[in-house]
Amino acid sequence: MSERTERVGPPSRGGRKRDHSRDAVILEATLDVLAESGFDGMTIDMVAVRAGAARATVYRRWPTKIDLVLDAVKRLAPGPAELERLPDTGSLRGDLVASMQPDTSEESERRVRVVAGLQSIAERNEDIAAVLTGGGTEPWIEANRILIRRAVDRGEYGPVDVDALAQVLPLMCTCRVAVQRLPITPEYAIGLIDAVLLPAMRSTSKEKFG
Repeated sequence: MSERTERVGPPSRGGRKRDHSRDAVILEATLDVLAESGFDGMTIDMVAVRAGAARATVYRRWPTKIDLVLDAVKRLAPGPAELERLPDTGSLRGDLVASMQPDTSEESERRVRVVAGLQSIAERNEDIAAVLTGGGTEPWIEANRILIRRAVDRGEYGPVDVDALAQVLPLMCTCRVAVQRLPITPEYAIGLIDAVLLPAMRSTSKEKFG
């Protein structure tokens, strides 16, 4: 039986209209459990307890564990409006620091833990792999692409490899959480900006100008 069709609970019964008012709470609980336990350690019972919902409520809405995880991970991806509201302070450093809202580090760490916890299932399930691309580190990378392109366009830096440099912060933070098991603190993130990304921007743009 494939990962896509394996059932995690009883099938929903006909004749009863579904109540979706608790969906957001259940999906957020799913992300929390995934971040803590990974896909293999996660159970529907754990999600139901975290959400304060009945198991039957979860089963009626998501007949398989994969279905639940797919919908939950989609919540990690920002919408176009969020990308349009990125800071514009006049400098790349200012934009990057300003984009770190008070809860950004905590949310970024949860995102990384969810991604790390889904790697084993992503290797054998195309649906999970695809949704991770859209809801994992890619939105973070895309935001950095926008900020870096903006900095180049206004002449703050010369031409650079935008795609490569946009991945620096997300991938280093992912390594810190998934491999080193250390938190992403504001101090750590700002240190990466000042000691890694900005020097790389200056060095790369000089090489291209030269």
